[in-house]
Parts: sequence; structure tokens; C-alpha cells
Amino acid sequence: MLNRLSAWLNKSALKEQQYAFLFEKTPESAQELVCFDCETTGLNPKKAELISIGAVKIKNNQILASQKLELYLKPTADIAEDSIKIHHLRHCDLEHALPARQALEMFLAFIGSRPLVGYYLEFDVKMINKYLKPWLGIYLPNRQIEVSGLYYDKKQSVLHPVYVDLRFDAMMQDLDLPVLGKHDAVNDALMTAMMYVKLQELKHLRHF
Repeated sequence: MLNRLSAWLNKSALKEQQYAFLFEKTPESAQELVCFDCETTGLNPKKAELISIGAVKIKNNQILASQKLELYLKPTADIAEDSIKIHHLRHCDLEHALPARQALEMFLAFIGSRPLVGYYLEFDVKMINKYLKPWLGIYLPNRQIEVSGLYYDKKQSVLHPVYVDLRFDAMMQDLDLPVLGKHDAVNDALMTAMMYVKLQELKHLRHF
């Protein structure tokens, strides 16, 4: 009941009706999702800015590598050194990047109302919502699927609880998946998509 009320309030707050498609119900028969990842100027979502968004579509548990999105956003503030060590994007690398609004318009058109998949997705969604709320008056209404949560549930035993290593690289290794060399939003989205697909394939097994 509370979820329905929250969803209704969110939809009623939409400032631009051209984005009402975000609230459309996606037919289960479509079986389409979008896996996405963001790179930012820092690790504090209240202060950080988006500088890169990578996304790829999944359909019928198949990764549509030809249908991916790679966006670079021009920041207004300095990029933290700790963040540069992760994504290797400097301010000078983004001089010709897109304005945030234009990039977000492209991102919303790409995801539509499809469920979103990610690794520690909460942070990425917070970053998107930071731009969406003042612009459109809403938060992302898409259903969210956390891949580390799926992995944890698959590894955990109710009768005999165990420690589960939820580090990205550890999950990739345990699932026997190839690690893509370059660390950026698109490759991270692709690797997260691979984990999601593998977990769906293994869902009929109790342990792996």
C-alpha cells in the first residue's frame, strides 16, 4: 500500500509530461532490463557530480552488446584524486563532454521504464536522482535489481550462514567470468550484466 502511494506521489510530481513513459508498465513478456553504471567526481553523492554513464540492455537473459550507451558529462567542480585513480578521467578529458541535462535526456530515452540492474546500484541511482529531482520533480521510478544482493542470496545458507565476499572482482572470479581490462562505466555495466545473466542461469541450483 505504501509503495503504491509513494509511486503515485512520485508520478504526480512529474513536471514534464513528455517523460511520463518512465512510469509505463513494462510487459513481463518483453523481459528487457538495463544494466548501468556511473563514474563521478567523488564518493559523496551529496557533493559529487556525474562524469560518465554506461549502460547496456539485456533481453531474454541475453546481453545486447550492440545496444549500449556511453555518455560523458562535463563537470563544474574539480574531480577528487581518489576518483581519478579509479576511472582515470581528468577535468581536461571532459572539456568537450555533454552538459548534464542533455546526457540525462539521452539516458532516460535509453532506459525507458525497464527495470535497472547494477552493482551497489543505490549509489548510482542517488546520483541520477540528484539531477532528476530538481529538473523533473521525480525520482527514478524504475524497479531496481541489485546484483550483489542476488549473489549473496545465492551463496548464503539459511541453516549454515557463511561469509560472502561481495567485492566486485571476487564475485567475477567466483562466477568464472572474464574481467574486461579497462575500468570505465560501460565495461563495468557489461561485467555487471554478465554477473546478472550468470546468476539467472544458476538460479535453479541451491549452491555453486
